Amino acid sequence: MLSVGYMLLTVGVLMVLAGCWCMIRTLHMLKITIGIEVAMKGVTLFLVLAGRVSGQLALSQTFILTIIVIEVVVAVVGTGMAVGLFRKYGSMSVRNLSRLKG
Repeated sequence: MLSVGYMLLTVGVLMVLAGCWCMIRTLHMLKITIGIEVAMKGVTLFLVLAGRVSGQLALSQTFILTIIVIEVVVAVVGTGMAVGLFRKYGSMSVRNLSRLKG
């Protein structure tokens, strides 16, 4: 039977790979933002595993809280950019970003 550490590692790797695949595969701004969020949740699982293995769970929890705050900021900025793209061009394709000025 697999231990919790191996399960965390496997799920974390799969989440990072799924998030990267989502970012690479699409040009839609919201889908890219979701891919970033999924990949960051995998990194959060890595930090949980690192804290469990090293015995410094309090330190890893501090890093996890910091990452959650950064994830929220990234999600808000990405969503705001997607809404701005949709209002200006009627689509959320990242190809429209090169036409923005200012």
